[in-house]
Amino acid sequence: MTGGDVDRPDVVAEITRIFHEYEAALLRNDAAALNDYFWRDARVTRYGIGDRQLGHSELVAYRATVPPVAYTRQLHDLRIAAFGQDVAVAQVEFERSDTSLHGFQTQTWVRFDDGWKIVAAHVSMIPF
Repeated sequence: MTGGDVDRPDVVAEITRIFHEYEAALLRNDAAALNDYFWRDARVTRYGIGDRQLGHSELVAYRATVPPVAYTRQLHDLRIAAFGQDVAVAQVEFERSDTSLHGFQTQTWVRFDDGWKIVAAHVSMIPF
């Protein structure tokens, strides 16, 4: 990979847009949209604050149990790193209105024939 392939502005802009669309779906608890952002494969992994899903079927089952959010989120320090035109990592810190804990979220995105999909995600919250 050449230096020109890292952080291509078009890829960074595209992932930034998609990341914010994902965030909007999260806050409106749009399970169908959220499920569609993830790679439909048994190898997709999501580690949550108090949960984990290994494979898309576990992710879909989990999303079906999640109640609508009763909080707001403030995002801080969104960092997008793109590698070539088909791989990117989004990292963000966040604060929720219902807790004093500080949150961290990481998503690894890969472009497939059917669009950008999250192949791995991690969310955590700690005292800060």
